[in-house]
Amino acid sequence: MNPEILSPVGTPEGLSAPMDGGCDAVYLAGKSFGARAMAKNFTDKQLEGAVNYAHDRGVKVYVTVNTLIRNEEMADAVSMVRFLADIGADAVLVQDFGLLKNLTRVDIPKHASTQMQIHSLEGLEWCAENGLDRAVLARELTMDELSRIIPESPVETEVFVHGGLCHCMSGGCYMSAFIGGRSGNRGECAQPCRKFYEGDQHSGFLLSSADIYGIDHIQRLKALGVDSFKIEGRMKSPVYGYLTAKAYRMARDGLVGPELEETLELMEVAFNRGSAPVYLDGVHTIVQPDFADNRGEPLGEAEVRNNTIVSIGGVSAGDGLSLYRGYEKVGGFKVKDPAHLLLPFKVPNGKYEVRKTYDRRFDGIAAGFSEIPLLKGETQRKPAKVKLDKQPVRHYKPELSFYVNTIKSLKAALPYADRIYFDDPDKLDKAVDTADGKEVVFMLPRFDALDEVVPVEMPVMVNGAGQYRACRKAPRIYASSVMNVFNSHFPMDVYQTTISVELARNEVSNLISHYPGRCEVMAFGRAELMYSRDPGAGDKVLTDGMGAQFPVYTDSRGFTRVLNSVDLFLLDSLEELGNSGAVSVGLDLRKRPPELAQAVGEFCTTGDQKAKDKIIAMCGGAVTRGLYQRGV
Repeated sequence: MNPEILSPVGTPEGLSAPMDGGCDAVYLAGKSFGARAMAKNFTDKQLEGAVNYAHDRGVKVYVTVNTLIRNEEMADAVSMVRFLADIGADAVLVQDFGLLKNLTRVDIPKHASTQMQIHSLEGLEWCAENGLDRAVLARELTMDELSRIIPESPVETEVFVHGGLCHCMSGGCYMSAFIGGRSGNRGECAQPCRKFYEGDQHSGFLLSSADIYGIDHIQRLKALGVDSFKIEGRMKSPVYGYLTAKAYRMARDGLVGPELEETLELMEVAFNRGSAPVYLDGVHTIVQPDFADNRGEPLGEAEVRNNTIVSIGGVSAGDGLSLYRGYEKVGGFKVKDPAHLLLPFKVPNGKYEVRKTYDRRFDGIAAGFSEIPLLKGETQRKPAKVKLDKQPVRHYKPELSFYVNTIKSLKAALPYADRIYFDDPDKLDKAVDTADGKEVVFMLPRFDALDEVVPVEMPVMVNGAGQYRACRKAPRIYASSVMNVFNSHFPMDVYQTTISVELARNEVSNLISHYPGRCEVMAFGRAELMYSRDPGAGDKVLTDGMGAQFPVYTDSRGFTRVLNSVDLFLLDSLEELGNSGAVSVGLDLRKRPPELAQAVGEFCTTGDQKAKDKIIAMCGGAVTRGLYQRGV
């Protein structure tokens, strides 16, 4: 069976375009709970109309309900999914584990969003055991890894083959939330990875990834048994939706020749910020640092003399051209006479990069799209009730859990620590010996495609569903903050849960008051804003346009970590956190000097003002209460 071509739709007006291009299914969102909140999206009536319209054309409709859900939103989210089942949507995409738990009795196929971070066979097995019919696999998987995972999968698999690629692994990026208060995990990403940064030796768009271009890998993926080829782009134009659907359908069907070549050329004009097979070709740098916006098809460098482009090829009347000098766009215009390219704006004489950002043929393509009838529906959402029991009031003196990655920091923290989270596997045995009976929890790597790191004889901290399943025989399982526990419905049987770092004070207390298990709250350290498979970053500091400095380092496995520019400091709120029911606080001292670990321990246990002053001085003179204070 052929894999389906799955196309994005961000607006009702763009619904027919990818269908005209030959897609087999579309994915779109309602007005809430979709990971592209900035798209126009669909009202309930439009959703029902879209499902009917698509089904009349033999096209499936998948709807995204793939953001993190707060306690007070859960009933509405469940009601939304029941509505989708009632109108005949073909599947719903889900990120939130708590939402998935509440959909057990809702009769609709369920797909694990890429935000759920499924990237291994263990993760796929977990999906099969927990009511998921398909998983959208992580975009960081290589062709070799996919070849070992997909043929053995017990559920359908979906692979991104074209479009945008986040620098950070999906579902694990907190940079937008910490910098601007807009959560990518809530569908409101401000795209900090597309910003300009100064590095230690280079400047540019140093976190901006090239887009995925997987056209040359389609036949190999098809042979593996992939069920769906996914195209990213709900924020892009209908013409883009049409062209990408057409191109990938032709590639899937083995069609080659002038028509495919023309379609690929037009695709480049429709949207291009640099493209590559990225991880499909193996692990190498994915960053395209020269620009982060759509620049269309490069036509080359041309001389401008007396406000006229002297000579440039590949231009026709009706095309749109833009001129650039380095990072700066000088201006753009529509071509009237290709033999006399007079600019409608003044620029100094000199050489400029010229790019085609609109092709005259787009007019004809758009004019030929099938007419979309008024999208309407009669089905009403039914309210849902979600049970959430209030737990007995719990007050604790929070335990101190130190995150460290060196033996020296472990020794410094040990007199104060109730447990140690340790993330250097090469020194794990020595860490256990040094801890002298105190609990050491092995922090598993956040990405482990082949399920290679599965210790069972000691406590572990897991980062996703696959690791949770792989470590089910471990004596204790701790859920890391990367599990994005955003509500009290978290279903996994773990010893302790570190709740989401994006929750505000009132949300923290509300979650804990309804969650029966042990909860930890992060209370100190530079939050890990991004975790990327890109190996090219190296150790450096990135400086943004506001002067904030973000430490970057590459770990022993070659993964890049971007840390926040300032330390989270909730150490003077330990009593408040304990009264909220937090049984433990997380103190992240990784990549920090042992003296800081000691000072943090001293202040937590004695409240000594000198220790606090030392901490703030060692943190550069400034700390933050972060999202605990302001939320997202």
